[in-house]
Amino acid sequence: MSLSVLSLKLECEKLSNEKTEMQRHYVMYYEMSYGLNIEMHKQVGKGSPTHSPRENRLDKSRLLKKEVPPLSPASMASSSSPGLRPLALPCPYPGAFGMVPHPSLNGLNGDLGGASAYSSLHNLSPQMSAAAAVAAYGRSQVVGFDPHHHMRVPGLPPNLSGIPGGKPAYSFHVSTEGQMQPVPFPPDALIGPGIPRHARQINTLSHGEVVCAVTISNPTRHVYTGGKGCVKIWDISQPGSKSPVSQLDCLNRDNYIRSCRLLHDGRTLIIGGEASTLSIWDLASPTPRIKAELTSSAPACYALAISPDAKVCFSCCSDGNIAVWDLHNQTLVRQFQGHTDGASCIDISHDGTKLWTGGLDNTVRSWDLREGRQLRQHDFTSQIFSLGYCPTGEWLAVGMENSHVEVLHVTKPEKYQLHLHESCVLSLRFAHCGKWFVSTGKDNLLNAWRTPYGASIFQSKESSSVLSCDISGDDKYIVTGSGDKKATVYEVIY
Repeated sequence: MSLSVLSLKLECEKLSNEKTEMQRHYVMYYEMSYGLNIEMHKQVGKGSPTHSPRENRLDKSRLLKKEVPPLSPASMASSSSPGLRPLALPCPYPGAFGMVPHPSLNGLNGDLGGASAYSSLHNLSPQMSAAAAVAAYGRSQVVGFDPHHHMRVPGLPPNLSGIPGGKPAYSFHVSTEGQMQPVPFPPDALIGPGIPRHARQINTLSHGEVVCAVTISNPTRHVYTGGKGCVKIWDISQPGSKSPVSQLDCLNRDNYIRSCRLLHDGRTLIIGGEASTLSIWDLASPTPRIKAELTSSAPACYALAISPDAKVCFSCCSDGNIAVWDLHNQTLVRQFQGHTDGASCIDISHDGTKLWTGGLDNTVRSWDLREGRQLRQHDFTSQIFSLGYCPTGEWLAVGMENSHVEVLHVTKPEKYQLHLHESCVLSLRFAHCGKWFVSTGKDNLLNAWRTPYGASIFQSKESSSVLSCDISGDDKYIVTGSGDKKATVYEVIY
């Protein structure tokens, strides 16, 4: 009997230790990473080629047949208990504000003809252009390869989950009353100058740790990948390059880099992450060196933005503040206060007059940089993990914890909601032409969308969560960072 009691006692102690260790990993990887599912073990299987849903439909089979990765401490923490969630204050605000219909959206995708014509589309090439599809089938709406023909968007009423003819939708227009209607894509949604046809993987950069941050130099030559305790620099102008040309050791060895941003001349790199210090690196010297460090009161920086004149740096802090740094004098000049939980993402308008920030408090806020005050607050029902401001227009795209991408007009009550991700949307970036943007997620997906209504241009599935992304200044390359301890370089094909 005493042996049984001792055995039970040892087992309880073991379980208690495992629970403590799990919670430690949760704090380290999950809460600090605002919901990123850091995959610490390599998953089984390889990414599939890029393809495109094109038409406004989805594929339910992707939800029903998910690959189960080997359990890591972080993935265990994210799935074992409802209590192990990112800490966030309850949101007292109503859901995201509604939008009025777009005047150019006439008709529905259900006008695309009969079922036999629709089923024949599956014989088309994944890269078949919308123009070729229009020529082949004589219809004005966008038609193309569609692997998403079975899916209904989860959580939507039956009358909204599809378009006439029973074809499920993934892009919705939201009215001022909150009513959702499938978006009929215009004839030029996927054709014309500046609209990609697809993207192909051309290089893999084996960083060696989870890649939480990536950025590309302009002109396109170097890629910077941020992992645990360092940023590695890669020369992608050399075909087949497998080794970094330099490594910048910064922050603490065990802390993840969360953001790295180049100044516009490409001679200075600013790095932030799970530490109270931002490091400023001189890349123009024969050997890259730290030329300054900026220290804030917050324990971590989740995202960075640089003003167009390269004089000011904005950092999203884990305490919810937005720190404003004078880069010339290397001093903190202001803090924007408003977010009641960690500020997770940031972007700045092309003219440098407005700043947009998203937070774990379920809000997106805009700031007037000339007057130093908050302009607007947009309230959501989910935490905000990523956002991007369109360089050429008045559109703001927001990636959320609930898997949605929402595209808001910043001055009018107009909004689109996009449903191709199956999990948290971890990063988002607009092309410099403004005609398209990409988002990445915990579901291993890279999605490219048409601005603003979200027609799917192409999609790529990687082998692990895709935590970060960037687009080159000429819109010809995309780089992603993943939980598979690597970055992937894509060439955008027009």
